[in-house]
Amino acid sequence: MIVSARPKAHDSVVVNGDASYSKSKFTTLDDVLKGLVDWLCGQLRKPSHPTRGVPTAVNSLATLLREPLVRSSFVQAEGVKLLVPLISPASTQQSIQLLYEACLCLWLLSYYEPAVEYIATTRALPRLAEVVKSSTKEKVVRVAVLTLRNLLSKGTLGAQMVDLGLPQIVVSLKAQAWSDEDLLEALDQLEEGLKDNIKKLSSFDKYKQEVLLGHLDWSPMHKDPVFWRDNITNFEENDFQILRVLITILDTSVDPRTLSVACYDLSQFIQYHPAGRGIVNDLKAKDRVMKLMNHENAEVTKNALLCIQRLFLGTKYASFLQS
Repeated sequence: MIVSARPKAHDSVVVNGDASYSKSKFTTLDDVLKGLVDWLCGQLRKPSHPTRGVPTAVNSLATLLREPLVRSSFVQAEGVKLLVPLISPASTQQSIQLLYEACLCLWLLSYYEPAVEYIATTRALPRLAEVVKSSTKEKVVRVAVLTLRNLLSKGTLGAQMVDLGLPQIVVSLKAQAWSDEDLLEALDQLEEGLKDNIKKLSSFDKYKQEVLLGHLDWSPMHKDPVFWRDNITNFEENDFQILRVLITILDTSVDPRTLSVACYDLSQFIQYHPAGRGIVNDLKAKDRVMKLMNHENAEVTKNALLCIQRLFLGTKYASFLQS
C-alpha cells in the first residue's frame, strides 16, 4: 500500500497545490460534481457537437446518477425536463442506445423523491407508456417497465398510469416471449399494482378511465342516477376534457356498443347538467349524434335518438324520455 507524502485535506477538501490554507484555495468534491452536472446539462441544452454531444452527456449521466449527490444536483439544475424529451420510441441502433440510457437515467432518478416530484410535472409517464408499447428491444422495455414500477406508488402517478391505459399495455407485454427474468417479474408487479390502483379509484375515476381508453360498456354507473347527480360537476374538469373525449369517440369508434353508450352518456350529461344542452351544442356534438341515427345497429340508433330528443327538448321534458 503506497502512502502519499502530501498533506491530507480535512472535511472532504483537496489542496489545489498552494501552500495556503485559505478557504478559496480548496475545491470540494461536491463542487466538482456540481460543475460536471452543470456542464452535462449544458450539453443537453446546447450540445457542443451535433451528433455526439447529447449521447455523451446521457451516457455519462447514466453512470453518475448512481450517486445521491449527483441526483440532487441534476434536479436542482432542472435536468429532468431536459431528459424527458429523449424518452421517445427509437429505430436506429444509435437512437435505441440513447433511448436506453435516457430511460436508465430516469430509472435511477425514480429512487430519489425530489426527482419523482419533478417527474410528475412532466410528460414522462405518457412517453414511458409509448416506449413500452412500441419498443421491441428487450433492454429498453425492461428499464422502462422498471421505472414505471418504481413510480407506481408515488402520489397520483398510479392513477395516471391507469388513465394512460397501462393495464392493457401490460397485458399485451406479458403475452410476448421475453427472456429477461427481471422484466417478467417487473411486469407481474406492475400488473398487480395497477389492479390495486383501479380498486382504489372513485366511480368517476373509473368512468374517466373507461372514456379515455375509448372502450365503453354498459357498466352500472352509466344508468345510475346517483352517479350522474354526484359527479356531474366533475365533467367540468380541464375544460370539459372527458366530455370532449366522449364526443370524439362518436367520430372515431366503430364499435356499436361503445357508440351506444357514448350517445346515452351525452344524453345523461344533458339531463343532469344545468347548462348541458348549451355545452353539448357549443362542442358541436349535435351533427355527430344525428349521423348515428342512421346507423345499421338498432341500439346505436335508439340511443342517438334519445340524445337528440334531450338535446332539443331540454331537461324539463327529460323525465319522459328515460329508456
